[in-house]
Amino acid sequence: MTRTAETPRIAVLGGGIGGLATAVCLRRRGLDVTVYEQAERVAEVGAGLVVAPNAARVLRRIGVLEGLRDRAVRLETGWEFRRWQDGRVLSAEELGTTCERLYGEHTYTVHRADLLAAIQAQVPAEAVVLGHRCVGLTRVGELTRLEFDGRPPVEADVVIGADGVHSTVRNALFGVSRATDSGICAFRALVPADRAPEFARRPAQTLWIGPDRHLVHYPVSGGASVNLVAFAPAGDDATESWTAMATTDELLAEFGGWDPRLTDLVRSAGVPGRWALLDREPLPQWSEEGVTLLGDAAHPMFPFFAQGAAQAIEDAAVLAGCLADGLADPSAALRRYEGLRIPRTARLQEASHGRAEINHLPDGPEQQARDRCFSEEDPLLANGWIYDYDLESVLAERLPAS
Repeated sequence: MTRTAETPRIAVLGGGIGGLATAVCLRRRGLDVTVYEQAERVAEVGAGLVVAPNAARVLRRIGVLEGLRDRAVRLETGWEFRRWQDGRVLSAEELGTTCERLYGEHTYTVHRADLLAAIQAQVPAEAVVLGHRCVGLTRVGELTRLEFDGRPPVEADVVIGADGVHSTVRNALFGVSRATDSGICAFRALVPADRAPEFARRPAQTLWIGPDRHLVHYPVSGGASVNLVAFAPAGDDATESWTAMATTDELLAEFGGWDPRLTDLVRSAGVPGRWALLDREPLPQWSEEGVTLLGDAAHPMFPFFAQGAAQAIEDAAVLAGCLADGLADPSAALRRYEGLRIPRTARLQEASHGRAEINHLPDGPEQQARDRCFSEEDPLLANGWIYDYDLESVLAERLPAS
């Protein structure tokens, strides 16, 4: 598809964090974009997430981080690993001043809904069209026609599928992808701060690790709540859904015999959600003609490096830069975008996959060796390849012609 430098019609499918961040980034590059969201209102399910320096850097650049000032929690301690039985600290990052010195930004924790609201505030209301569930895509000459359930079709020069792990766009481009059962399920819950113990209210991201399981907690919503997410062997009834519910007793049963401080925290939580973690291989290609993928639609990953939302935000910034620099040939711009992003996101997918085995080792020689390694290694430095991502340097890269 080769065009003149006229502004292309850009459609984003999906009004979540990745889709709306894409709209913000494109608009800041002077491009018009319309977001189509299947729900009747923009809302975020789930609970907390970590905004690491790589994501914070982009959010500051696009004017979003300031909008989170009263709702984000700036962490003083990160990746604080504790032993399951007694809470002994195995390793921790000192984030207070070191994180900004190393990577130019702090690390924050936020409620997903707060982050979504801050991003949405940067997008004009008329640019977000609600109640539009895409059911198919068709090429019409140099355009892509989007078919919606019960709504008139729309044609666009560029289509960006930011429609999540069950992406209609991905399935239309590359067929229905088969997911495999990871054998792991996740629970999530929020604990009101006035019911949470002091150790959980600290500005820290804490991971309790033990045989076959681990549990993470950190404050969100300006410290008003503590986000809790736990990982355990999946039962037969676990589903890949953000809305399936469990019970507090079920979550407690998974962590029987763990440090009483931790189980007391679980008892203080609201009704937990539960979902299965399904495994998907990295895609070798995201784009076809004027259509591409972004965020979970392109690279769903286990949450063990807390980088799912961050990678969607990075995608948004790189995609906007590639399109702004390549208006004469949007298809080539999309190929450049995927070429810049696939190596990094695939590496994170693989790293996140391997983290489950490390966190869930049974007690014994391998676990003891892991704990010694934790005590000797600074996670803040070890994860530098994630946190020091330089957007301008990436966009300056010139990939070999395919």
